[in-house]
This record gives sequence, C-alpha cells and structure tokens, in this order.
Amino acid sequence: MIIKNVSVIGAGTMGNGIAHVFAQNGFKVNLIDVSSTQLEKAFQNISKNMDRQITKGVLTELDKNNALNNLQISTSIADAVKNADLIVEAATENAELKLNIFKQLNEHAPKSCILASNTSSISITKIASVTDRPNLVIGMHFMNPVPVMKLVEIINGYATDQTVTDTIVTLSKTLGKVPCVANDYPGFIANKILMPMINEAISSLYEGIAGVESIDTIMKLGMAHPMGPLQLADFIGLDTCLSILNVLYLGFGNPKYAPCPLLVNMVAAGKLGVKSGEGFYQYVAGSKELVVSSRFK
Repeated sequence: MIIKNVSVIGAGTMGNGIAHVFAQNGFKVNLIDVSSTQLEKAFQNISKNMDRQITKGVLTELDKNNALNNLQISTSIADAVKNADLIVEAATENAELKLNIFKQLNEHAPKSCILASNTSSISITKIASVTDRPNLVIGMHFMNPVPVMKLVEIINGYATDQTVTDTIVTLSKTLGKVPCVANDYPGFIANKILMPMINEAISSLYEGIAGVESIDTIMKLGMAHPMGPLQLADFIGLDTCLSILNVLYLGFGNPKYAPCPLLVNMVAAGKLGVKSGEGFYQYVAGSKELVVSSRFK
C-alpha cells in the first residue's frame, strides 16, 4: 500500500507535530481544523520548530522550505481528504468527537484510504465500527513532542488487516520513528502502564505522603525518569489524564484504575497543567523555572 498524500485532522499540539514530521519527510500533507485561526497558529508553530531544528543542525533552510511547500491547510474535511492515501485523526481525546470525525472520513475519503487515529486510549475497534472499512482502521499513537519523540504505538483493531499494520509499521520507520505494535484493549500499552503510575503519584500527594518536588525528584533520580510523574501529568494535561484513567476504569472494571479525587477536583477547577498555566506546578510564559503551585506549598 503506497502512501504519498496524508491528511491530518486537528491542528493542536499533536496534529501540527504529526503534520510537521510527514511534511519534513517528503509527504504531501493537508492539515485540517474547523478553526482557521488554529490552522494559522499551527503553521507558525511548525515553522518555528523547524527553525529550532536548523539551529541544531537537523535541517537546512532548503529542507524547511521544501517541507513547508509540502504542507497545506484547510477547514473542510470533504475537500482535504478526497485524494488522501492515509488520514491521521489527532483531535481532542473525546470518543463522541472522534466517532463523528470517522463517520465523515468514511463518507469522503477514497475507499482504499487507511484511516488512523492518534488516540491514546479510545478503542480502535469502536472507532472502526462507525465505518464500512474496519479492516482499514488502525491506531497510530505518536508521542509528544512528535518531531522529537521516536516512539509510535501502533494499535490493531479487531478487524485491522495485517497489510495495513505492515504498511503503518514501514511508514513509521520511514519517518524515523520506532514502531511498537499493540492490540486494542483500554489504554493499549503506553497508557495502561503510565497512567496508573501518574495516578499513584497524585494519590501519594493527596494522602500527604510527600510533596510535589519530593515525588518528582524520587522518580527522576531513583528511577532514572527524565521527568517526574506530576510534571509529566501537567505536560500531558490533567484533563487528558483523567479521561484516560476513566477509559481504563470503565474498560477493565478494576478499582486500581479509579482516578484519584485530587485529580478529579483539579480538572473540575480548571487546573489542567501547562495548557491552563497551573497544575501541580505554575507556568509563566517565557519562564523555564519550575515553580510548585502555591496550592501544594
């Protein structure tokens, strides 16, 4: 299965990172979002991130120009996917939204087009069920930040063809990524392991066992993690963490996946981490200093 034209749905952090990587590697990319403002912002972010790659010697100015020439933006799914060989959905981690998008993709994308989701926890089989091509639906879960992180978690739905899996594995390698294949169960592999650890770190704070800095420092220096679990939760987004834990809890029916009450309260209060400016830490624009939120001092 030959992939030349790629459409990416969603111009947020993950979507613009995915579009960046495909365009940089010579694919024709159409980045799609309902918001023209978000699309312009995404294009600017991609350009700035490529400038950083130039500074580091990863790209040349010519590479950047070629990559940006490969990239188009659109607010119309119907128009932007009609010639796609692969579509990667990277919308918000919301099941209803994703199902609605895949219904539209099924209607407007070529019948041979592979439909992939960047979901980190929602069932690929469930997503595939709203299409008439479940054999062509697969999970392609990139890690954030996409241009830097090497892993792509590839998730087979119940009906995914082996040819589709092989194609996405080969494609991931072409992008300079390391593909790892998993089957379709709640949380897949990455989040089935990661989210309980983050939830346990939040519970340790909630129970007064240790403070924010101690919890993160112990995991960084004691377990060689590059980032502590509370800082990582802020980076991912506490609302996203809560959503994934709920998927695990409902999917397995096991109380060990029940979200910590502190996490639930913080999301209800709008303290979502980096995206809101405060979570377990406080984030000031332009500052690289990591400051614990006054709530936890």
